[in-house]
Amino acid sequence: MEVILFYLTAIVAIMSAIFVTQCRNPVNSALNLITVFLCLAVYYVMLESPFMAAIQIMVYAGAIVVLIVFVIMLLNLGLAVKERYTHGMAGSGVLAAIVLFVANYFIRYGEATGTGGSVTSEVVASYGHTELIGRAMFVDFLLPFEIASILLLVAIVGAVIISKREV
Repeated sequence: MEVILFYLTAIVAIMSAIFVTQCRNPVNSALNLITVFLCLAVYYVMLESPFMAAIQIMVYAGAIVVLIVFVIMLLNLGLAVKERYTHGMAGSGVLAAIVLFVANYFIRYGEATGTGGSVTSEVVASYGHTELIGRAMFVDFLLPFEIASILLLVAIVGAVIISKREV
């Protein structure tokens, strides 16, 4: 049953990812991006990580896509002239196929490094997912977390400045 759910979710995720790049309307692309994020949340649930699935839905499918749609509406991309360039699509399709085959080869015939982390299933059972993630985010990786939040703030301010260029 899990295999069927995995392949069904994979088909939906791949089709939605294709539609993200092929839709002419940017709002439809954002809606398909939500579907891709929800499929990723299903994979987190299948990997027995419900906290990450909830964060995936709240942060990415919720906040990030709302931010993307906000920027789309703010920049008023519907009035811009849309030209379709297809000369780069063939090259990127060939490159994506090569990356897919190389990744498939390494997954099938590669070996794991044999290294294990300090977080085992016993540690997760004793502390819990939320405490371990919070400890890693706010103790071990505090500087990268703060840099990412500053980059998001700069992106939002940049979008507002770009949208106000006519005023």
